[in-house]
Order: sequence, then C-alpha cells, then structure tokens
Amino acid sequence: MFDAILTSALRAMPVFGAHFAVTLLMLIGGVLIYQSLTPMNEARLIRENNAAAATAFGAAILSLALPLGMCLARSVSIPDIIVWGVVALIVQLATFFVARFVFRDLTPRIERGEMAAALALGSTHLAVGIINAAAIAG
Repeated sequence: MFDAILTSALRAMPVFGAHFAVTLLMLIGGVLIYQSLTPMNEARLIRENNAAAATAFGAAILSLALPLGMCLARSVSIPDIIVWGVVALIVQLATFFVARFVFRDLTPRIERGEMAAALALGSTHLAVGIINAAAIAG
C-alpha cells in the first residue's frame, strides 16, 4: 500500500513542482511590482529597523500569497494559475491605492514608524486578500 502511495506521489512531483514554481514566481513578481508602485522604499525602511514598514510590507506579502495560494489549490493547469493569479494580483495591488486614498497620510506615517498606520494598511491588505481568495475558490 505504501509503495502505491509513494509511486503515485513520485509521478505527481513534476506537476507539483511546475505549479508550485509558477505560483512562487507570480508571488515574487507581485512583490516586486508592489514595491515599484508604492512611494515607500520598503527595503530601506526595513533595513533601518522601521517596524511599521516591516508590518505593512509583511501583510502585503501575505495578502498577495493568500489568493495565489487559492489559485494554486483550485487550478487545473498552469494557464489557469496564471490567469486567476494575474486577476488576484491586480486586485491586491489596487488595494494599496484604495487604502492610500482612504487614509490620506498613510505613507509618511509608515515612514515615520507609526504602527497604527501600518496596522490599518496591513489589515486592509489581509482583509481584501481573504475575500479575494474566497472569490477565487468559488
């Protein structure tokens, strides 16, 4: 019985690897796009030990990963992951701009290390990410 399970798992490894790699590349691409779209230099702020920037950026990464993870879980093929992954990333990237509109001074407050602003942005990202993932799950 264990041999059958092991054989089945080994046969599935190439598909697993390809789907995982595509999703991980999309996450990396989404994070890089997020960094280029935001007016903050998250990497510099984190190097300077800005906990607010790290909190907001960490939540943004998680909010990108949540719907991509659902794309991976619900996918039937790599093109399926890519199509829904792009939709998910667009929604998540737009979230920053909506949050920035609602909380007008968000960016300078995070740059100053204000945790309240970071938590507001991070919570908004994660809330939208959860809804986005659920919508993808259907």
